[in-house]
Amino acid sequence: MSRYGRILLKLSGEVLAGDASFGIDPERVKALAAEVAEVTQTGVQIGLVVGGGNFFRGVAAAAQKMERVTADHMGMLATVINALALQDALEKAGAPTRVMTAIRMDSVAEPYIRRRAIRHLEKGRLVIFAAGTGNPFFTTDSGAALRAIEIGADLLLKATKVDGVYDKDPKKFADAVRFDKLGYDEVIARDLQVMDTAAFALCRDSDLPLRIFDMGQPGVLLRVLRGEDIGTLVQGRG
Repeated sequence: MSRYGRILLKLSGEVLAGDASFGIDPERVKALAAEVAEVTQTGVQIGLVVGGGNFFRGVAAAAQKMERVTADHMGMLATVINALALQDALEKAGAPTRVMTAIRMDSVAEPYIRRRAIRHLEKGRLVIFAAGTGNPFFTTDSGAALRAIEIGADLLLKATKVDGVYDKDPKKFADAVRFDKLGYDEVIARDLQVMDTAAFALCRDSDLPLRIFDMGQPGVLLRVLRGEDIGTLVQGRG
């Protein structure tokens, strides 16, 4: 039985690429969808936000002399590609899913309307929020925090390839220490680069708990929702 009634799960675009550095790995998406669909059987209402880094990174492109606004819009469109791939896999796994976009593209997905999104969730449908906030200069992390607050989620989950928040990069430093719990102010003060500062500030000001964990372990999402102390929990002022 889950401790939470409604959650928002943030996935990076790279998660969909599997071991590749670009594109979508169908087998990885299928396995991910099966795990998320399994959780819906517990009655948890699930919103999803997926990044677009497996196709396009707006900030990186801007750094290579492309106009930042244009680059960010291209990144938003990449998230729609990923959202549609996830929707296909989730529905094949038996989970009814709706894609809602912050940029209108009515022949592809529904426009984001807060009350409609909540209604979908109440009817047992997964909702994938695509195209970020619809505005340049905001990351999909900020989009995830914003949508989580808007739909009244009990918990924001950020699935990564690292098993929590460390005091320094664990891939570069063998003595890196993982935190079990942190306060939002401490995360910002330490400049721990897990989500951008705007996303952390949104969560802090709305008192929304955030858990950061490694999605690579089979069944880990269900274990998190059952209350197991996995990854790093960020909440409160600290």
